[in-house]
Amino acid sequence: MTKINQPANSDLPKNLTHAQLSGASLNSKSGRRRSYKTLISPNGRTTFLQINPQSAFWRDLYHLLLTMSWIQFLGLAVGLYLVSNLVFAVAYLLGNDSIANAKPGSLLDAFFFSVQTMATIGYGAMYPKTVYANLLVAIEALIGLLGVAMITGLMFARFSRPSARVVFSRVAVVTPYNGNPTLMFRTANNRGNQILEARLWATLVRSETTAEGYTMRRIYDLNLVRSHSPLFALSWTAMHPIDEDSPLYGETPESLANSDADIIVSLTGLDETVAQPISARESYAVRDLIWNQRFVDVIFSLPNGQRVVDYSYFHEVMAIDV
Repeated sequence: MTKINQPANSDLPKNLTHAQLSGASLNSKSGRRRSYKTLISPNGRTTFLQINPQSAFWRDLYHLLLTMSWIQFLGLAVGLYLVSNLVFAVAYLLGNDSIANAKPGSLLDAFFFSVQTMATIGYGAMYPKTVYANLLVAIEALIGLLGVAMITGLMFARFSRPSARVVFSRVAVVTPYNGNPTLMFRTANNRGNQILEARLWATLVRSETTAEGYTMRRIYDLNLVRSHSPLFALSWTAMHPIDEDSPLYGETPESLANSDADIIVSLTGLDETVAQPISARESYAVRDLIWNQRFVDVIFSLPNGQRVVDYSYFHEVMAIDV
């Protein structure tokens, strides 16, 4: 497991691992609770560990509701529905037999009456018979209407969010191309439609130490042979020549590992079907760079002349023919 390099004046416990700190909350020397949150890259690797991030749960609740998984969202909706009905059921019981045709003191009858009220079903078997109960019914009916409107809006927003089904190769290769070492990685559109005006960016991120002894992360653009595609429908092999103008010129696997380098890739475009912008991203660590090998061809021709794209070899690499 990866150890965390801490500043000399850090009051964190020594020799902690990312797995131990992920989602943890520890006591500092000052007695205050410290919170931790990990940042995950698209391929599932832990990239950074945030210590004491500013809490913005309530200020960014809409973003949280849109980005959580469907299981979490539906679980939250069901949980709020049950809890709110249970709260109103207890409130009805506090009214001392305020619901007609309900068993006195029955939490179950009060709960189902609350469900009928919140959903505006109104079977008529049970109904409020006191002013107190009618006031609760009015409040619950309003909350039910607002709740339905909010859930409907959130469901529509989640379904209407544009998403890209773009896949990137699991590895990138550094291989000779036209006599020059070249960084290559592949991307493909997994949907049957096309991405219009697709643009691809690649950047090198690495740690550098200044003359004053400060260590900072620096970002360098990696110029691609072709960074724009008017119609992105099948496969796209991005290539960056490693020449004298390249930030990777003269680098080796060891030097990149020593600088904790990463290659960040991002793709943007316009989805032809929904006419909305989409984006996708990927990152390659040093261990994801394979040197002196090339990708296996995925495009070939059948005997009848028809061209075929075989995605089963999309992530495969092979030795260079000498």
